[in-house]
Amino acid sequence: MMRMRLAQLQTLDAVARHGSFSRAARELHLTQPAVSMQVRQLERELGLPLLERVGKRAFPTRAGEILLGHAARAVRELETGVEIVQQLRGVVAGRIRLGTSASFSIYLLPSALRRFRARYPRTELVVVTGNAPAIARSVVANELDVGIVSLPVRERELTVSSLYRDELVAIGPPGRAWPRGVRVRAADVAAEPLILFEQGATLRRLIDEWFHRGGAVPALPMELGNTEAIKKLVETGLGLSVTSWFAAKTEVRAGRLSAARLDPPLFRQIGVILRRDKPRTPVLDAFLATLADLRRSLK
Repeated sequence: MMRMRLAQLQTLDAVARHGSFSRAARELHLTQPAVSMQVRQLERELGLPLLERVGKRAFPTRAGEILLGHAARAVRELETGVEIVQQLRGVVAGRIRLGTSASFSIYLLPSALRRFRARYPRTELVVVTGNAPAIARSVVANELDVGIVSLPVRERELTVSSLYRDELVAIGPPGRAWPRGVRVRAADVAAEPLILFEQGATLRRLIDEWFHRGGAVPALPMELGNTEAIKKLVETGLGLSVTSWFAAKTEVRAGRLSAARLDPPLFRQIGVILRRDKPRTPVLDAFLATLADLRRSLK
């Protein structure tokens, strides 16, 4: 009976997250009728509707929100108990829900995540990408266990530790003749067509502040939300950009992009965030230790 109730709650959670019975069914490897049946059984037991259907979307009712809030804490407590019991056997097991940016997940974290999974094969690693404010809110809400984001973050509920000091550079198409040994100023970069990361991201705010300090205003830059796409457009000669050195160094060293350092230099701090009151579990400690190893390797 307990297993069935847990399965019902997990099904309700999946439908609420996706807003869709069919997507929840795909995630849970169930048929859509089975998902609908589990939700109906739960609603029948409680005597209240838990989901509201609006067109093709499903949203939790007030009763559904209350139940899911308590269920999430109960499930997490159960998972923590299992993790601690596994530790008694000398096994680190459990789930880490990591939130980070798409660029960090592509350029900065793969080697560390690979080492973590190889060393702790009984763990589950869930990676969610988004911008820094959204990741911070999800960590505060305990929807994510750990965040790796551009700093600063403002939420008082979070503890922050430094991971990496990232230098930003100007990039251009291959063969572009940047002044040798001379850093480029904001006015030099802004004088040409620009392809920048989209508004709202911490990275874009830092870049805009650098242009402002240099007394330059880019004229209607092209805006994209994907670093790989920005690099491809720069490579074809459509404009210049300002981006992380760690995101561009492979193409620069291969001759597919050119790069120049900025005057004044521009850095962003990347940090690890988690709730101050986050319970420490064996799997969380193991993941944080992996990030500490990464921090040392990046120096």
